[in-house]
Amino acid sequence: MFQIIGIVLLFGLVFGSYIMTGGNMGVILHAAPHEMMAIGGAGVASFLISNSMPTIKATAGGMGKVFAGPKWKAKDYTDLLSLLFLLTKTMKSKGVIALESHIENPHDSTIFSRYPKIGKDHFATDFICDTLRMMTMNLEDPHQVEDAMELQLEKHHHEGLAGAGALQSLADALPALGIVAAVLGVIKTMGSITEPPEVLGEMIGSALVGTFLGVFLAYGLVGPFATRLKEVVEEEGAFYRIIRSVLVAHLHGNAAQISVEIGRGNVPSPAQPSFAQLEEALNNIPAEGA
Repeated sequence: MFQIIGIVLLFGLVFGSYIMTGGNMGVILHAAPHEMMAIGGAGVASFLISNSMPTIKATAGGMGKVFAGPKWKAKDYTDLLSLLFLLTKTMKSKGVIALESHIENPHDSTIFSRYPKIGKDHFATDFICDTLRMMTMNLEDPHQVEDAMELQLEKHHHEGLAGAGALQSLADALPALGIVAAVLGVIKTMGSITEPPEVLGEMIGSALVGTFLGVFLAYGLVGPFATRLKEVVEEEGAFYRIIRSVLVAHLHGNAAQISVEIGRGNVPSPAQPSFAQLEEALNNIPAEGA
């Protein structure tokens, strides 16, 4: 919502101020199509040249995140803590054998099925199950497990930022591409140097539209899109770091309730449930699942 409001304000205030000071929109509208063809076409071409197909797909998918925001909402954090509570409590009270069926086939697990949104996230599910599987194989050193989990998180985070990095690179290139379009316009103008001043003025104005569009697109749209996408990826990464916090706390020998409380402390403040809210959520888990 705020992104749409921002775009409306961007166009309204920039072009509104231009019109209020006597600017002629006709010059911009006349030059915009062919200037955008040069700038936009060169931008898309350079984007394709400099990025792999996975990065291109990640960038396209990331544009939805720019407007939709992080996929994880406040309820999802409570659900994650509840899921981890059930898993760690099962492991501590019923042993490794009782846990194996849940981590080997999470899609058929009665515990994971309680939280379908988390179950549909492949990384979250694999991250939890792979870590618990290591624990069942007697890897019980909290520091080793934490290091292994941190490496997985860094890899996932690095891959998640690929789209934001590609957009930022495009934003950095657009002003220079605008200058390229403007220089072409100047070359065209110099070829018509014998024309009357009013014609030359219009041609120079059209050439300068290229510089304007390059800077406007870079700092008004593409750059902010890259910044917002990076922010969303960072926020989503907090969800997975909670998994690490809870499972490492479990390895240190804490009770399930204490482990998830440690995890609750790492939930981003806007989505963080209170102690009472989390306790209520855990108490509302049906007895056969706890």
